[in-house]
Amino acid sequence: MVTGMEQIASVKLIEKSKASDFKQATSEVIVGDKPTGITIDGQVLEAAVKVDSDRYILFTTDDVIFDESLTVTLISLSKGKLESLQIGNEYSSGSFEQLSVHDEYICFNFIGHSVWVIKVNGSPKLRLPFVSDTHGVKHSSGLKTYLSIDAKPCPSI
Repeated sequence: MVTGMEQIASVKLIEKSKASDFKQATSEVIVGDKPTGITIDGQVLEAAVKVDSDRYILFTTDDVIFDESLTVTLISLSKGKLESLQIGNEYSSGSFEQLSVHDEYICFNFIGHSVWVIKVNGSPKLRLPFVSDTHGVKHSSGLKTYLSIDAKPCPSI
């Protein structure tokens, strides 16, 4: 497990392509005013979390009403895009809110009455497609994952 994560403001996106009916917008990641050469899905940077000296988790949306999904991307400055996953379904709307960053996990609210929890593994773990996936989450292809994600119902008020 990774420890000592923190939310940061030194990450920005520069749009490379706009969203269309069939694909998400893409943007280049800028860290500390330096282009990284890393392209990720998404147009609006909702939040950035520094995992360690090399890795960042970026939360992006395309700013499309009634079809809002949240893309969570793990990048490495030395290795590029390591993994991305998408939360949300067609015709669902949600807003990304209440991000809280802890030493070993990140919590936030998005779509529905759920608290989403993401943990970052130091090395990739085996992922079984369809079996390992949380409802409403689409992973990039591959059998290895750095990100563990789960949704827990919000406590009733």
